[in-house]
Amino acid sequence: MTRFLDVPATSRLVASVGVPRFIDELVSTLRADFLRWAEFDKSPRVACHSRDGVIELMPVADAKLFAFKYVNGHPVNAQRGIHTVMAFGALADVDTGYPLLLAELTLTTALRTAATSVLAAKVLARPDSKTMALIGNGAQSEFQAIAFHTQLGIDEIRVFDVDSHATDKLVRNLSAWPALRVVRATSTAEAVRGADIVTTVTADKAYATILMPDMIEPGMHLNAVGGDCPGKTELHADVLRMGRVVVEYEPQTRIEGDIQQMPADFPVVELWRVLKGEAAGRESASQVTIFDSVGFALEDYSALRYLYALAMQYAAGTEISLIPPATDPKNLFALIGTQSAPAPQQPEIELVH
Repeated sequence: MTRFLDVPATSRLVASVGVPRFIDELVSTLRADFLRWAEFDKSPRVACHSRDGVIELMPVADAKLFAFKYVNGHPVNAQRGIHTVMAFGALADVDTGYPLLLAELTLTTALRTAATSVLAAKVLARPDSKTMALIGNGAQSEFQAIAFHTQLGIDEIRVFDVDSHATDKLVRNLSAWPALRVVRATSTAEAVRGADIVTTVTADKAYATILMPDMIEPGMHLNAVGGDCPGKTELHADVLRMGRVVVEYEPQTRIEGDIQQMPADFPVVELWRVLKGEAAGRESASQVTIFDSVGFALEDYSALRYLYALAMQYAAGTEISLIPPATDPKNLFALIGTQSAPAPQQPEIELVH
């Protein structure tokens, strides 16, 4: 049997654990898996691009577990009244190939993206960081704000979105966190001015320049989340030249991240090397650091194995018969045999005239 977590079951599970604890434990899970980087069979995700968006498959495995995620990105969906990003995924046992977990990953991806952002910021942002600008106030924004507030001690968030309704929604949702001061800005430049950390999480599938060089101040940490597929960026190329750039998986980020604008030899550092102490993160208080985050399959592996452990602990979700029973593995036809046989033919009756 396969454990199945749909959206209601996952929502109840997160509520049972509590968002701060869920993010905290997910950050720890991510860190543990990034430190095992060499143990994973890795590849860039497979993408199917269309005029209005992209559909991607993201696989990864170690010696024990295989994971994959199906995810889309269709910014135009916001105008259709449906989600821009949707995802589901599976976790399987490598020895047998049997799926252990089938789960929604739309909600979980937002949590794991925020957790990954925090994991990187812990080694890249200045330890005394207290303020963050949040540019793009859509579906991912609350998760980013809460993660940085609870994990890094950010006590002021300056928010801006070209869609004022999105900002209204964000301010309303963050009102449940009274220790977090939320300041509405009238422009990106106003939000960014004086911020210790700048998070960009915009949705448009376009070569955009959300952050310009004249907005960047010494010591800033930039958490660039929204540029995550070919033809989609958020940072001006000169911003990338101003700082130390850290990525998740270089072969994928060269294609999809903000560094797609840069020459192939533009220097970057993979996050696992920083976490493992093989490469420096922030080198000085005045250095500008940039996390060019596109999302990598290892992060979904971590999220799925954490979800599976929680589901078993809390008896969450349901068991489904995704795989046929193994009563007789060589007789798969028995599942339908008696139902698929043709009906007996009736003898023809010859009419005598």
